[in-house]
Amino acid sequence: MDRGTHLVAETESGRIAISGEAIAQLVGHVAAESYGVVGSSPRRRGLRLLSRDRVTRGIAVRGGEGGLEIELTVVVEYGLNLAEVAATVRSRVGYEVTRQTGIPVAGVEVRIEDVRRAK
Repeated sequence: MDRGTHLVAETESGRIAISGEAIAQLVGHVAAESYGVVGSSPRRRGLRLLSRDRVTRGIAVRGGEGGLEIELTVVVEYGLNLAEVAATVRSRVGYEVTRQTGIPVAGVEVRIEDVRRAK
């Protein structure tokens, strides 16, 4: 989904149109607040931690039949269980996007790009 494109969905509350950029912003903020995540990363080579104003980097949002498909790439704090951090991010992102938009989330794919010590 192009970030400028609006996803239009019918819910029991009525019709809703939300831009891909707004959903990506929401995903980025939820991921940044998740325990164990020290940053996010673009999906290409040349890792760099991203500041809050670039919270949507490394996030892809697509609309599908069953709801939103979300992919995000994060950097996790060294020493933590990577599977637990990824599961927590996946759960929080899915819950918060559905809660705040009313649009169901069909899937959340979390990619761990790097492991770093928290500063």
